[in-house]
Amino acid sequence: MAQSLTLAQLQQQQGTVIDTRASAFYNGWPQTLSGPSGHEPAALNLSASWLNAMNDDQLAGWAKQHNLTPASVIALYGSDADNQAVNARLKKAGYSTVSTLGDALQTPARLQRLPHFEQLVYPQWIHQLQQGKKVAAAPTGDFKIIEAAWGAPKFYLLNHIPDADYIDTNEVESEPLWNKVSDDKLKAMLAKHGIRHDTTVILYGRDVYAAARVAQIMLYAGVKDVRLLDGGWKAWSDANLPVGRGTPSKVKPANDFGAPIPGQPQLMLDMEQARGLLYRKDASLVSIRSWPEFIGETSGYSYIKPKGEIAGARWGHAGSDATHMEDFHNPDGTMRSADDIAAMWKQWHILPDQHVAFYCGTGWRASETFMYARAMGWQNVAVYDGGWYEWSAHPQNPVTT
Repeated sequence: MAQSLTLAQLQQQQGTVIDTRASAFYNGWPQTLSGPSGHEPAALNLSASWLNAMNDDQLAGWAKQHNLTPASVIALYGSDADNQAVNARLKKAGYSTVSTLGDALQTPARLQRLPHFEQLVYPQWIHQLQQGKKVAAAPTGDFKIIEAAWGAPKFYLLNHIPDADYIDTNEVESEPLWNKVSDDKLKAMLAKHGIRHDTTVILYGRDVYAAARVAQIMLYAGVKDVRLLDGGWKAWSDANLPVGRGTPSKVKPANDFGAPIPGQPQLMLDMEQARGLLYRKDASLVSIRSWPEFIGETSGYSYIKPKGEIAGARWGHAGSDATHMEDFHNPDGTMRSADDIAAMWKQWHILPDQHVAFYCGTGWRASETFMYARAMGWQNVAVYDGGWYEWSAHPQNPVTT
């Protein structure tokens, strides 16, 4: 690589900083207990660990999206091995002015981070927590690790995070509309899984949005500290950490939740409340559906017949179809950078100071974006539980295609 530059020198040349570390450290997790937290100002995240998952076209797309050209002055920081791997890939793509950032992570006061990075945990953190080691942003009391998925635990039986419990999403939502179950049923479900209001719950799924759906409903119920494994089961598997097999071990039920349910009713909106957010500058009802769903080409679901969109809703992006969320994910399935997500939303006038409610077909994708917005520090966010399924079932509701 070319010479090392300081941040000030790079800024004089209007250059770009790239953080080559894993997204967890970019987001704000310290790499050591007392280490610095966050990333350099305006740094982009291009983790060396993503390179195998990115073909040349995807890398070119990433560069274009962040206004990088072969003439851009770039400075990398991270481990030597990560910097060298990213440098080699950028060189291959035609970027010739690549150096290292000499004063990276040495001025903690200037570093930027997700306001609530601790809500998106990473595999090694869970592993150290389970081993009884000291970790940053540790739970203040009891903690539980839970895998969430729809139906019987067929994949869980083959392999799961050691000592993880299992929640079937049918325990938190039900037909006909797949809305959340009653508060009484939620209370019984939480008791069955040994969860009180002050239990830290760490959820993961084969699909991140399944875990997010359960997480969002637990927050509504009043569990104070609910976290997601960023990147889900794949992140754990990729980290080559120990796995458990077989059925969940017996959980000692909780005698009492210890607080009224729901603890945070404002996190879940009904149809009338959702309607009240439409056509306002200070609020957004946000569709987390694929573009073909948003414009009415498809309903996205075999069991939802009507096509179209809530008239006046803003498009919050999602993915290629009703079961994908690529617009929100890094190449390894972790949450895309907060700057990228906020920029995507701003184009549709979805802003952090608004009252924002997310919805999708039935709540899973909306819950994932809710969890990301919450980690990003957005204060007034909710999920419209009924989503397109409920809205489209009422002929008097305004619809557009």
